[in-house]
Amino acid sequence: MQYTILGIILMILMLLYFKVANRYNIIDKPNLRSSHTEITLRGGGIIFWFAALIYFLQNIQTNYFFFTGITLVSLVSFWDDIQSLSNKIRISVHFLAITLIFYDLGVFNLMPFYGVAIAYILAIGLINAYNFMDGINGITGLYTLVVMSALLYVNKNIQFFFDAVFIKYAMIASLVFLFFNYRKKAKCFAGDIGSIAIAFWVIYLTLKLILVTNSLVWLLFLAIYGVDAICTIIHRLYLKQNIFEAHRLHLYQVLSNEYKIQHRLVSLYYAIVQSAVSALVIFLYQKVNDVILFVIVISPLLLIYTLKFYLLNKSDLKLKA
Repeated sequence: MQYTILGIILMILMLLYFKVANRYNIIDKPNLRSSHTEITLRGGGIIFWFAALIYFLQNIQTNYFFFTGITLVSLVSFWDDIQSLSNKIRISVHFLAITLIFYDLGVFNLMPFYGVAIAYILAIGLINAYNFMDGINGITGLYTLVVMSALLYVNKNIQFFFDAVFIKYAMIASLVFLFFNYRKKAKCFAGDIGSIAIAFWVIYLTLKLILVTNSLVWLLFLAIYGVDAICTIIHRLYLKQNIFEAHRLHLYQVLSNEYKIQHRLVSLYYAIVQSAVSALVIFLYQKVNDVILFVIVISPLLLIYTLKFYLLNKSDLKLKA
């Protein structure tokens, strides 16, 4: 009953936001580098902040650092959705918000200086990777459901590390968002506020689990996004492109744009593959060495990613024919 009521509340808040977005023209206009072709409401991912707010009001004494952090990244992201901000401002706010959750989770006491520095790089990188990957209908909502489901399973069956309700709130927000986004013609897009806010939520939980278990293997719950984002950045650097500018070189973009595979189907592929990876990680946890587990998971994903170059070459041949 509690989660049904939450879903109804979030649904109502989304509908109210749509009225605001329509009133103030908060829209996403397609351009040559977009994966969509129609004007669509932007910022529907504000639902993740709404869910965080509701949880915070129920758990003020224990949740203020996380809520302050997600509010900071949501505000700067929403501003960026309406009017573009410089990368320096966005990254500075991300750094501050991450500092808050690092303090909350005791990172500064549990890790050496170099470990903290690496944690900052990973956290900021994951936030931006989540944002980079939010380009087609359904991908953010489905992928988040997969990640949160894996974390919930671990929390219940392997190692308790956080309040399960906190994880479920993110899952319900994802389901409500998908109701409006996982369509042939989406009612709304997540916008930076959505992809970055939920990335912040995912990072908070994943870091907590890493600290409790003293194992980095849980980063593999984000393996698909990580491989696609990092390999695409390397590819763009090789091409001497500005990695902060919009592009169409992610594998999911090549599948959606160059080969015209339906967006929802590509998003489902990503979710299914990540589900398989997460299941493998859970099954092999503590059965094999962490480094070996990383090799087992990442190696085939890198091979799958190389398919992009074959597809690009084949696409070029088609265009020249």
